[in-house]
Amino acid sequence: MTSILSVTFNPAIDKSTLVPELIAEKKLNCSSPVYEAGGGGINVSRAIKRLGENTTAIYMAGGYTGRAYTRLLAKEGFDLIPVKTKESTRENLVVKEISSQKQYRFGMPGPATTKREWQNCLKAIANFKQAEFIVVSGSLAPGIPTGIFAEITHIAKKNKAKLIVDTSGEALIQAVKAGVYLIKPNLRELGTLAGREILTLDQIHLAAKEVINKFECEVIVTSMGSQGAVLISKDLFLSVVPPKVAVQSTVGAGDSMLAGIVHSLALNKSLTEAIQYGVACGTAATMNPGTELCHPADVAHLYRLIQSSSSI
Repeated sequence: MTSILSVTFNPAIDKSTLVPELIAEKKLNCSSPVYEAGGGGINVSRAIKRLGENTTAIYMAGGYTGRAYTRLLAKEGFDLIPVKTKESTRENLVVKEISSQKQYRFGMPGPATTKREWQNCLKAIANFKQAEFIVVSGSLAPGIPTGIFAEITHIAKKNKAKLIVDTSGEALIQAVKAGVYLIKPNLRELGTLAGREILTLDQIHLAAKEVINKFECEVIVTSMGSQGAVLISKDLFLSVVPPKVAVQSTVGAGDSMLAGIVHSLALNKSLTEAIQYGVACGTAATMNPGTELCHPADVAHLYRLIQSSSSI
């Protein structure tokens, strides 16, 4: 079976809860919290495991929360390679207001990371030579230089693995410059890469082509939330619009979409099939509350609908 390695530089314990109404300066009664191991790469591994394929996850973790994080992950059933940090793993909070059905997401800053710690993470990536796909997803913790993507790219090429990156800001710019196989920016991030402050939907194709031609990136998947995603490569342009669903939460939707894409590619599916399946996974994730990821039954149903609409 194809080997998929995920990398998470800034993991977090995601705590989600419900409140009747958010009122300032008042003590609020919350529902029993749900604790889940979160962070881009970890969520990708969790979703891929649900879809029926195993992965190995490299992540940085430290302190009491880091140990709790690893215990949560141990229940997921995929292989773990934790890289120890001195500072404690962060915690995020997701609160849904029942009266308005609005969701509030509180993201905490990551712990300060030392040079030795992030270099240990690079060593772990380099030592996992059986990886055919390396997925780096999520933000970088404080102290980790954005130039780390150049080193990961070098490792991927040396080990003959395809590098897939889902991040933002300067980290995304450096990843594209380093030369990766696939990136998953949103519309604003793609505009930044193409040197445009504002990017409209009808400009996606041209902007993505400019990025592909300027750098060594082979595939760009532009995520557009409820409008689906657009895939662009040197010889392919495909827009996939998902079916309408009742949205419960958008947390983890992007990670589920990336998981679906990587899972499909690992099964030697075409890019067209991969983006269709990825959109199905991302949409399926929005049907669940809190930080819940996609469910296979929902994915299968949505995938059939997307394929049917594409063939009309």
